[in-house]
Amino acid sequence: MMSPRFFLRHRNMIEKQVVYDIVNEALQGSDCFIVDVLVRPGNNIVVEIDNQDGIDIERCESVHRFIESKLDRDVEDYELEVGSAGITSPFKVVAQYHKNIGNEVEVLTRDGRKLNGILKECNEEAFTLTITKKVKPEGAKRKIEVEEDLHFAYTEVKYTKYLIRFK
Repeated sequence: MMSPRFFLRHRNMIEKQVVYDIVNEALQGSDCFIVDVLVRPGNNIVVEIDNQDGIDIERCESVHRFIESKLDRDVEDYELEVGSAGITSPFKVVAQYHKNIGNEVEVLTRDGRKLNGILKECNEEAFTLTITKKVKPEGAKRKIEVEEDLHFAYTEVKYTKYLIRFK
């Protein structure tokens, strides 16, 4: 008697760089940029995109369709999710810093300081945060608010994220 055989459908792992290149092609010529591309076990693909004004559902659908047109479900069984970067999610790419210049952000430094301030400027290596602090000038009776620019290399912070305040 023959032993039973189990046939498992072979699932090729889709490479992150392949998806990244497809998304890059989909966004070419637009004002959008890639925030993140994840390929999780089981080919669960998550793509985050953004632009200066925020991403609408039509843009997500268009990128989703473009990716699907480039991948073959008969070869790679996958799940696909395309969305915008979460407004309260930590920044993942320098373009998000550029987008938020002039906005209030929260920064958690690697040495444990949590700072709120205005994102003043950024480049490929670092950014500047303008904080407001209260100081008591010599001879004064009460504290006054002064602004101070703090400079951080991206490697010096655990996260930076947009700060939402409800007044």
